[in-house]
Amino acid sequence: MPKLTEIRWHARAGQGAVTAAKVVAETALSADQFMQAMPEYGPERMGAPIKAFTRICDEPIEIHNNIEFPDIVVVLDESLLDIVDVTEGMKADGTLIINTCSPAAAVKQALGVAEAQRVACVDASGIALDTIKRDIPNTPIVGAMIEVTGVIDMESFKGLLAKNLGKKFGQEMIDANFAAVDRAAQEVTVA
Repeated sequence: MPKLTEIRWHARAGQGAVTAAKVVAETALSADQFMQAMPEYGPERMGAPIKAFTRICDEPIEIHNNIEFPDIVVVLDESLLDIVDVTEGMKADGTLIINTCSPAAAVKQALGVAEAQRVACVDASGIALDTIKRDIPNTPIVGAMIEVTGVIDMESFKGLLAKNLGKKFGQEMIDANFAAVDRAAQEVTVA
């Protein structure tokens, strides 16, 4: 049976969720896996809630719709927890990763997440502000996701990140993003 991993991303427009979904998919592709990455949004303004989706599989993917039952849910803005049911459809053994300063156990209890499901929390915004000097939490949240789930390889992700960032930015920005990824992987907590 093919190993299919489905990831649903929740964010506000401008936080980099669509980019993160694509880079995670491209990293899987570089490891000879099959992938899909797609956004779900209309003519949204900056700050509007959006979703993105990533599928990774070791065989060709023949599903071409939005993800309803994700293995992993990534939330880049904790204010969405009050307006979006981010756990909707999450698999019984799924993982929820949230950009928040709150402890994972408290978030798990507040959201009523099942015991078999994992909740991982990391201050991705704080890390981004400290390292890259901008509140764009996508890079650190991916670092936390890789640490918690192992869905893609960390070094492959960093290699692709360096290649993509190198098209627009210098080595200083690449190093800052690497620091954000590493720090998030170290600081993520799981309940």
